Amino acid sequence: MSEVIRLCTVRETPLSVDEVFTAVQDSSAGGVAVFVGTVRDHDHARDVTALSYSAHPSVERELRAVMEKVAADYPVRGLAAVHRVGDLEIGDLAVVVAASCPHRAEAFAACRALIDELKAQVPIWKHQTFADGGDEWVGAC
Repeated sequence: MSEVIRLCTVRETPLSVDEVFTAVQDSSAGGVAVFVGTVRDHDHARDVTALSYSAHPSVERELRAVMEKVAADYPVRGLAAVHRVGDLEIGDLAVVVAASCPHRAEAFAACRALIDELKAQVPIWKHQTFADGGDEWVGAC
């Protein structure tokens, strides 16, 4: 299964949709689904002025475990996931994931499972600062 995991990393540098898309390309895949998460300027009707992500040292091991589960549950030909940490600006790419599969429905399902499980299981935390002076930590991103 791990040969389908083509890219699995967390980094402080800007993310590339092209890098993730290229990583999952496969001649046997008829569908590629890509999800891009960006930093928005608001959350829960509050204006966001700053955002930072931090991660536990086990983050890449946990991300790989999530990807292995997706690879076991779907007929993936390629999986990729990259998440940013550090200080981000409004509009920056925070996470990019992709799945390639023989058919589009499978690719959509695998990509959705990958981002949903990443957000639920991988130890990445978001710290938001709001225009009203408040801030909050958000659990797994």
